[in-house]
Amino acid sequence: MAHEVETMAYAGAVPWHGLGVPVEDNLTPVEMMQAADLDWTVSKRPAYTINEPAHREGMDESNLLYVEDHHFLTRDSDNKVLSHCGSDYVPIQNEEIFDFFKKFTEAGHMTMETAGSLKSGSEVWGLAKIAADFQLAGGDEVKGYLLINQPHISGKAMTIKFTPIRVVCNNTLTVALRDGGAAFRMPHIRAFDDDVRQAAAEALGLSKARREEFKKQAEFLSSKQFTGDSVSNYIAELYQKDLFVEKAKDPQLIMREKFTRTADMVMTAIDQSPGATLKAAKGTWWGALNGVTFVEDHQRKGQAEGNALHSAWFGAGANRKAKALEKAIEYAEAA
Repeated sequence: MAHEVETMAYAGAVPWHGLGVPVEDNLTPVEMMQAADLDWTVSKRPAYTINEPAHREGMDESNLLYVEDHHFLTRDSDNKVLSHCGSDYVPIQNEEIFDFFKKFTEAGHMTMETAGSLKSGSEVWGLAKIAADFQLAGGDEVKGYLLINQPHISGKAMTIKFTPIRVVCNNTLTVALRDGGAAFRMPHIRAFDDDVRQAAAEALGLSKARREEFKKQAEFLSSKQFTGDSVSNYIAELYQKDLFVEKAKDPQLIMREKFTRTADMVMTAIDQSPGATLKAAKGTWWGALNGVTFVEDHQRKGQAEGNALHSAWFGAGANRKAKALEKAIEYAEAA
């Protein structure tokens, strides 16, 4: 495949990346897992090498040498090796991930929207809609989601996090809450048992207070106007540090013709992306933030579509959006 989405299912509107197969909007977490072809297991298998002298004479199983403390995480359905891992690695099964959503969906607090795998099964995710939306001025709607990323890769932690999405442009807004509680991460060194599930739910702040904090941030940003020089500095600080001029007073100090293609796209998106003319966004730091998120989600080139999805949710794009939110708040506070 040209992109790196291996399998995917979605309920409702076609996702912004346009991939996957449609399903009904009332599936249970396990049914969503099955619809996305994720009902497979993984196992940690011992690693072997060959006895080189014997190999020269012809090899059978008796010529294989066990490599101590080395294993391969393997998909059982097709024997595909997903990652090399050590002896202390604890596999987490896909069904365990989707079972985590169960008590929330059964209580009516969430509904499953998408699920899938990236990079030949080495990354699995599930996305559930949280029953907690809000609107900014002019009908600028933001919906809340819970995102689970389970990498079947040694050295990468399972992550569960709150992910708001701006409806008008389907921008995913990476939360960077100041107390550091925007996400729960667990390395693969213990089982995803009831104690861990409880800790995950508590750390995520699946409570109203956690979502209310982001709502207040969005309302604050939408109440603060930017100036030409401040928004230029904002973009430069995110994408071209060499052009950044601290406390610039002359907007010509950072000239747009010096921007790279990506920085220039952000400047254009602030004025022209979907939702840019809504009252909450026009000329505000909320609009500036969403100029960044629009480019990161929809316009950055040179990425296969699966790579773009991974970047926007879990990778470099998510990190840039988190920094963009942090910096937008700093600029808005100084406005």
